[in-house]
Amino acid sequence: MIQKAIIRKQRLLVFACLALIVATVIISLGLGYSTVSYDRILPTLLGEGSFKEEFILFSIRLPRIIVTLLAGMALALSGSILQSITRNDLADPGIIGINSGAGVAVALFFLFLPLEAGNFVYLLPAAAFVGALLTAGLIYLFSFNKSEGLNPTRLILTGVGFSTALSGVMIVIISSAERAKVDFIAKWIAGNVWGADWPFIWAILPWLAILIPFTLYKANQLNILGLSEPVSIGVGLPVERERIKLLLAAVALAASAVSVTGGIAFIGLMAPHIAKAMVGPRNQLFIPIAILVGGFLLLLADTIGRNVLDPDGIPAGIVASLIGVPYFAYLILKK
Repeated sequence: MIQKAIIRKQRLLVFACLALIVATVIISLGLGYSTVSYDRILPTLLGEGSFKEEFILFSIRLPRIIVTLLAGMALALSGSILQSITRNDLADPGIIGINSGAGVAVALFFLFLPLEAGNFVYLLPAAAFVGALLTAGLIYLFSFNKSEGLNPTRLILTGVGFSTALSGVMIVIISSAERAKVDFIAKWIAGNVWGADWPFIWAILPWLAILIPFTLYKANQLNILGLSEPVSIGVGLPVERERIKLLLAAVALAASAVSVTGGIAFIGLMAPHIAKAMVGPRNQLFIPIAILVGGFLLLLADTIGRNVLDPDGIPAGIVASLIGVPYFAYLILKK
């Protein structure tokens, strides 16, 4: 039974995270190459702005902010699931190679398959999911041992190895491609939020709408999977079946996110840790906070990145890495 004081604390933290996100959204709406006065944001959102103000907010800023927020949420939830099912605090879809698998699939899809503008947006997450799923399956097979189950340390090492190998594959794939397409893939690898338009929101939103409730429904199973293998089996949980279901959910979330934002790592690592530090390791408590923290972190990284250097700025993935690499090193030293 969860103590009422912890539940109250969790609810307060959820409201605090929502307030922080709203504040960051407002700041982000006003910042950019073409500025919009903050006293004009609300009238413009209500349809009383000039053509320039409406174009900047509705065609450029707002869709990018929403896409970034949703992608950060998806990466944070994916990392939360992976850390629970692998019992490894260093698990993250970017670190263990899932994002790289999605990237190779996106590169192949973009470079070699005939594309139709109307279907491209919606097929891209599916292509990324296939690549991420194949990578995750191979990592799982190499990390699993019949006698001891899934080895968390082997999982991280195998994932890092796959990530490095797939980066090499990506270089080979794009070496003979057209310059314009190579530029796109290079921006994708750097974590440049390229899918900053309304159709990309509708492409990623259904994945979150289905998988957030699914993960919260499976919170107790995640709690049990976070324990040792014998305990999980002893309480009657079908360990491998539940682990595979949740692994599929984590892969789908990561693939849907990186298909529109590019190769962004460390969000799925940092957000669950921050949330656990606030309310503890129970999944039903920390997952809602981790989702909001992940959205905030990626939105903050993108807001900083696109306003540091004019006119193109720094990709959000690089800013996230500048924050995440020291945090990753701290966790390695601590754990």
